[in-house]
Amino acid sequence: MKKIKIIPLAPQEFEVEQISENEANIMAYPFETGFAISLAHPLRRFLLSSSVGCAPIAIKIEGAKHEFDSVRGMLEDISDFILNLKDIRFKLLGGATEAEVSYSFTGPCDIKGGDLSNDEVEIVTPNSHLATLNEDSTLNFSIRIAQGIGYVASEDTYDELQEGYIALDAYFTPVRSATYKIENVLVEDNPNFERVIINIRTDGQISPLDAFRNSLEVMYAQLAVFNSEISVKAPATIERAEESPDLKKLTAHIDSLGLSARSFNCLDRSSIKLIGEIALMSTNDLKNVKNLGKKSYDEIVEKLQEFGYEVGGDLTDDVVSALKKKIEAL
Repeated sequence: MKKIKIIPLAPQEFEVEQISENEANIMAYPFETGFAISLAHPLRRFLLSSSVGCAPIAIKIEGAKHEFDSVRGMLEDISDFILNLKDIRFKLLGGATEAEVSYSFTGPCDIKGGDLSNDEVEIVTPNSHLATLNEDSTLNFSIRIAQGIGYVASEDTYDELQEGYIALDAYFTPVRSATYKIENVLVEDNPNFERVIINIRTDGQISPLDAFRNSLEVMYAQLAVFNSEISVKAPATIERAEESPDLKKLTAHIDSLGLSARSFNCLDRSSIKLIGEIALMSTNDLKNVKNLGKKSYDEIVEKLQEFGYEVGGDLTDDVVSALKKKIEAL
């Protein structure tokens, strides 16, 4: 009689094959038949949709009023200049989530991506072409660069633009490609187990392994909604708090607030994951979150109020106690 399983085999082997600085294969095995693709497919989706990257969100060019304008002495018109700029991949330095950088070039010269590197930004595509200037021509421009995920249309990249700025569509994703393949692998005398090989290629803003780690974190955060502690024995006060609608709302992820990328990233980088963590903070605590500006502060306060809570507001002792236990368990 064949051995009957009561639990699927859990993979034990994990390998990373570094192909280049920006490309790697990540392998895990052995999986039961069908399990490898069940994990690989959503991981690929998270890699492509949730990896944080940097991109220009607005530009101001001296002498240009709109994207169909031109600058004297520059070979490219403004629309071509903007397309070239979108091919240049930026990396913000010093932990910043947004920056405004200004440049000035005098011709004749051929401006490359590497010419834009300074103390605030690093260019990970230094050979990308930006513009060609003729003799006696001058090009002055400023770029606003921000962190984000996925693709954001120009009308959503910036709420209030200063005069002279042109809003840009932003493609933040630093993962250029994510593919996977499934191979059979032998376990004892059974050839029907599987190995998954996930190939990740980035643009240089982030390493393939870090992109993979980030996608796992996002995947775990999405699955956390299904966690349940109903069967866990707890003191009566905690049980009442767990049953309260307040605790259910306060233990929701900050994604639920619908914050802008700037505000979300400030909280996320400070390891603030739950709405309740904001509600427990004083106004000074929130204002002192690293890189959180007044506009983001006001947005968070407003979104929290829409959710039914105030920063530093009054919560019952039972809810506070249960909420702190949830936060400690993260």
